[in-house]
Amino acid sequence: MFVYVLIIFLSLFLIEASIKTKIACVTDNDCPRAIKPVVMWCINNYCHYYLYRYQ
Repeated sequence: MFVYVLIIFLSLFLIEASIKTKIACVTDNDCPRAIKPVVMWCINNYCHYYLYRYQ
């Protein structure tokens, strides 16, 4: 039973990671807001997710 639950749980992350959305933008303000530590920047007219590192 535990193995079945683990497979279903992990498959949710694999499906989410495989979906690539291309959001067109002109500036960083055109990208949707993300919860920190993830930030979105407009690069080559598309929004890209990046991890923000605190230093």
